[in-house]
Amino acid sequence: MVRATSSATAALTALIAFSAESTGCSKDRKPSGDDPTPVASVASPATVASAPAPEVAGDAAAPRAADAGARGPLNVILISIDSLRADMPWAGYARPIAPRLTRFHARSTVYARAYSTSSYTSKSVAGLLTGRYPSELLRTGNFFTKYLAPADFVCTSLAAQEIPCVAGHAHAYFGKGNSGFENGFRAWELVPGIPFNYETDPYVTSPTLTKLAIATLTEVSAGDRPFFAWFHYMDPHDEYKTHAESPHFGKSPRDLYDEEVFFTDLWFGRLLDHIEAQPWAARTAIVVTADHGEAFGEHGITRHAHEVWEELVHVPLFVYVPGVAPRVIDTPRGAIDLAPTFVELLGGKPIASLPGTSLVAEVNGGASAERDVIVDLPEDEYNERRRALVHGKVKLIAFGNDARFALYDVEADPREADDLMRKRPELAAEMKQLYKEASKRIVESPPRGGIPKKDR
Repeated sequence: MVRATSSATAALTALIAFSAESTGCSKDRKPSGDDPTPVASVASPATVASAPAPEVAGDAAAPRAADAGARGPLNVILISIDSLRADMPWAGYARPIAPRLTRFHARSTVYARAYSTSSYTSKSVAGLLTGRYPSELLRTGNFFTKYLAPADFVCTSLAAQEIPCVAGHAHAYFGKGNSGFENGFRAWELVPGIPFNYETDPYVTSPTLTKLAIATLTEVSAGDRPFFAWFHYMDPHDEYKTHAESPHFGKSPRDLYDEEVFFTDLWFGRLLDHIEAQPWAARTAIVVTADHGEAFGEHGITRHAHEVWEELVHVPLFVYVPGVAPRVIDTPRGAIDLAPTFVELLGGKPIASLPGTSLVAEVNGGASAERDVIVDLPEDEYNERRRALVHGKVKLIAFGNDARFALYDVEADPREADDLMRKRPELAAEMKQLYKEASKRIVESPPRGGIPKKDR
């Protein structure tokens, strides 16, 4: 069981009390859906990686749209947090390391089995912004991939419809010209003074990014059109640092990571406070997710990239729409569905070529139909291709260019320790056929440069 030290517990209590006071909460007030939810004890972080989020009541004080439901045009704010694992307090993790996110979870549509498009930023964010699998996109073959076709990006389409896109970031890879992610964005801001470090992220940026986000939202909200805004918090990415504002859990990588999550959560809360104080809050949907997870020794790996294990691709996903009752959806969903969701919420014209399905109908209370999820990690200068197909509770992983397969029941075996390929040959054959059919629908675009020919 993971627990804070006694000094860390005292610091944590003080920080949570401060956070509650700053948002008008009181320990004497009756709890609502915006109060911290109880946290269950668990055997270890890995055992709760796939635990469903608890059913909780919504926040009665949350702003409500004139018409309840995710109807017509709304502003959309996407807040993504780098390297945020799925085993967080709302999923049963023993340390209450994210009080503001936990409270936000309590009034959102929660996707308990959400998957990132890929297992590291340059591939997963591309899927998030284009609504397509990274293998399909015109790109370089570098680990820090550059995407070469502006028309692939959803904000290019939104800009043509005079729907502004704005963004703020805190890593030099997001600088203009490095990734291509900026395509279609009217405003694209980067926290100043960050050199490009290819090995790690040694900077503390959540306070400055929050300030930048507030300034960006102030400018774009002055217009008369719905807007899309995206802000990507970097601090949980290694290297993991200690913070005076956070409780200190210990010196292990997971201890320091948890401290980084707490610190980021504090600044996420301050951005959320700003948003909720604005007159346009009642017309604004907020989506919170991660670009990928993080490994702490599972499958013999640390950090992220290179593989598609659950700890790397199972991520949080919350969709908050004013006036919509909170619910938990346990059906697997992929980040590939978010681009069409954004377009529908913004009132934009549907983009017919996108493979994903808008989540708006089920956020509004509709049925959550079963459908398969693909995780796509293309080949690059350091990586053979990896793919995964999630079908219900079963996950098939394809290693290399389909040279080897592994099969797991991720409900019964969330650690992916028991390969079922030989134990359940009929299921393995069925899953391989589903995978083959899904892969046919991904029209691959070979990368341009970055991969030596002898290695391809």
